[in-house]
Amino acid sequence: MPDRRQNRGAHPQDARCFATTALPILRRATGELSWLLGRDYSPKAALALVGDRYALRGRQRDAVGRCAVGEPARAAREGRRCDARDLCGNGLALDGYNVLLTVEAALSGAVVLLARDDNLRDLAAMSSHYKRVSQTRPAITLIGQWIHDHGGGAVQWYLDRPVSNSGRLRGWLLEVAATHGWPWQVDLVADPDRVLADHEGIVATADGGILDRCGPWLDLARQVVDDAVPDPWLVDLRPSADDASPNPSSFPGC
Repeated sequence: MPDRRQNRGAHPQDARCFATTALPILRRATGELSWLLGRDYSPKAALALVGDRYALRGRQRDAVGRCAVGEPARAAREGRRCDARDLCGNGLALDGYNVLLTVEAALSGAVVLLARDDNLRDLAAMSSHYKRVSQTRPAITLIGQWIHDHGGGAVQWYLDRPVSNSGRLRGWLLEVAATHGWPWQVDLVADPDRVLADHEGIVATADGGILDRCGPWLDLARQVVDDAVPDPWLVDLRPSADDASPNPSSFPGC
C-alpha cells in the first residue's frame, strides 16, 4: 500500500512505551548504555545487553540507543557546542533531513527525545524515500525564521542524493527561502555526513557520527523546538537524581 499519511504523528505504541511510569527505567537504561559506550563496548552488543536486562520493546530500545552517549564523546561534543550568539553573522551548514525530520516530528505531536548530550532527536526511521507531510512547510519556515532572527548568514542545506524526493525537497526549501528573502543554497550530495564532518564552519546536526568528527556545531532542531513549538511531546532521557534504582520487574510492558 502507498504511504498516504499527511502527518508524521505519534506511533500507536508510544503512549505506553513512553508513559511517565516508564521514564525512570528508560533513563537508567540510557545511563547504563552510556557507561558501556564510554568503555568502548560495541554499540549493538551493548544495546542488546541493556535492552534485554530491562525487557525493552523495540521503540524503547531505539530511544535508548539514540540518547545514550559515552562520557568521553559527550564531553568532546560539549566543548565544540555553539549557541545562538555564535551564529550572528556566520554561515550555517545544515544536515537537512536530520534537522527537518525532528522539527516535523515535534510539530506533529510525535515523541522527540532529549538525549544525554542535550541534543533533541526523533524516532523517525529515515529510509530511501522522503514523504512530504502537512508539517513540512511549517517546519522549514520555523527553521528559517529562527536562523534569520538570530542573525545567521548564508545557509547551506545538504540533502542525501540517494533519498527519493530529495530533488523535490530542494525545490520546496528554495521556494520558502525565496518567499522570505533568505540566502539559502541546497545541495544534493552522495554522503552529507562526510561533507559536514569536514566542514570548517558551524554545522547544524544531532547525528552522533557527525558530531564526533565535525568542528563547531549548533543544536538547531532543539533551539527551534524550544522556541517555536508549543508543548512538544518531549521525552527526557538524561540522567536524573530522582531515578533511584527502579525495579525492572515493575516495568510497564507496551
